[in-house]
Amino acid sequence: SLLTPLELLLAVEESVVREKAAASVIAISQSLSAADYTHEFVGMIGRLANKEWFTARISACTLIAHAFPKMGPELRRTHLEYFAKLCKDDVPMVRRIASKNLGTLFYTVVDTLGAAVFFDKSNANYSLTLLDLYELLAGGDQPDSVRLHTTENCVCFGRAMALMLGQSSSSSSSLEKEEIMSRIDALVKRILPLIAATIDDRSWRVRWTAASKFADVVHAFKTLHGAMDALVPNYEKLLQDPEAEVRTAATYNLSEVAKTKAMVYPAGWSGAGSDSDNGMDIDDDDDENKNTRRIPVAQRLVTRLVGLTEDDSVNVRAALAMVATELAPLLGKDASVSNLLPPMLLLLRDSSSEVRLNIISSLSLLNDVIGTDLLHQSLLPAILDLADDGKWRIRLAVIERIPLLAKQLGSDFFDDRLLGLCVGWLGDDISSIREAAAKNLQELTALLGTDWSVQNLFPRVRQVMEHPSYLRRMNAVQATALMATAMDVNSAQVEVLPILMEMHYDPVPNVRFNVAKGLGIVGTVFDRSVYQGQIVPILTLMENDPDRDVRYFASKTKESLSVAFEKST
Repeated sequence: SLLTPLELLLAVEESVVREKAAASVIAISQSLSAADYTHEFVGMIGRLANKEWFTARISACTLIAHAFPKMGPELRRTHLEYFAKLCKDDVPMVRRIASKNLGTLFYTVVDTLGAAVFFDKSNANYSLTLLDLYELLAGGDQPDSVRLHTTENCVCFGRAMALMLGQSSSSSSSLEKEEIMSRIDALVKRILPLIAATIDDRSWRVRWTAASKFADVVHAFKTLHGAMDALVPNYEKLLQDPEAEVRTAATYNLSEVAKTKAMVYPAGWSGAGSDSDNGMDIDDDDDENKNTRRIPVAQRLVTRLVGLTEDDSVNVRAALAMVATELAPLLGKDASVSNLLPPMLLLLRDSSSEVRLNIISSLSLLNDVIGTDLLHQSLLPAILDLADDGKWRIRLAVIERIPLLAKQLGSDFFDDRLLGLCVGWLGDDISSIREAAAKNLQELTALLGTDWSVQNLFPRVRQVMEHPSYLRRMNAVQATALMATAMDVNSAQVEVLPILMEMHYDPVPNVRFNVAKGLGIVGTVFDRSVYQGQIVPILTLMENDPDRDVRYFASKTKESLSVAFEKST
């Protein structure tokens, strides 16, 4: 049997080998008969769980959850006892892997047994036993490596209880349904305080894990009674954590937490079903007066934005700039204008270029909700400031976002300063910026139309072609060729082609051979008559140029265009 050598590999010290071996035995087990599954696979897990060397017991922690659905009642009880023993193992590494797999095991038990977790006497201890183990592994006396999995386990427990809640809705007995709801509420009240403990944990790594996974926690518990009133206040505590890394991770989850459709009590309201310390007491009072006071999660969280815009950490503010505008569709226009727009305008004036760049990149959702008029006044100065940033990567990022802004805000957004900026990038000291600037002009032509480009861009590009610096003239030639490919054929022939061909008289060879390359780019845009009547004569003339590079590119372009037109016929 293949399981015999794999059992040996499941006990080696190298973790990568054990993980591969575990994946292999799980795959093999799927093809075993019921008898072989029980005797070979499940029997192997039992032996691993009782091995003296801890690495074998680590592998058993992973395999028990996978084998549980196909076990018989007696084997399930036995292996649950094995798992409980592993959760209390003397070796911290065993407890860490047991903690990592605890949530998966609980969800598997619920998915396999359903309501029987509560009502079948043979299964009566499953949910409580696993919950006891959860509380044990989340305890403050456990190492950080064990407590790190508390949040992930909470997600699995929440999903399992949501699954039970869905199953109870199809229950034929109203009495049984009420009993399931009561048991679920009791479980929720035991689990949520453990999340509060991770948020106040002494280890910043544990708190960071809670912050980075909190959106998953919220989505797992959002359908469970009273959970959101307990979770949202604790999420707000993460946004104010002493460690900047924790606040940053929590901020990245802001929009996902806000997207839950649950209703919660306003911050600071004494009837919010939470005490003043940790917000973990769930209010069972559902009277109509209290429900009318509830507000969407997004409406509560938006009040925290101003404080985050003043955070000392650039990373926190940069994270906020990336996600905050996603609240706009949730809030609606009026609430976005009054509560969301002010902190966004503060971010546009932030001292960090990264923050300003992130907010510019994420303005589309806010623009869709409130329109462009309220943004225009503050957006343009921020772009102009970033355009002169000393870091070339920031300038490059701004260029790459100009077409997006054009798509979102339209041609009215481009005034003389911004138009001058777009063309001025052709003269930047960094070659990557100059190349991106030429492509940017091409994309603007495609987005805003030929007429707009001819009227607003080409006169400025033509001026660059007369610049004393040959580098600027060369970049202008490249940009002109790219812009022509985004125009209609007639305008390209009338407006672009004459300018491009005129530049073949430039005294600098670098400019002239870029004209040859540019003709290769635009040549296929025109029909055969234009190609033969205007482009071929210029290329023929350039084939006799004194400079060999010009001659080379002219011949290469002429050859490639000839092949292209032959194929088209």
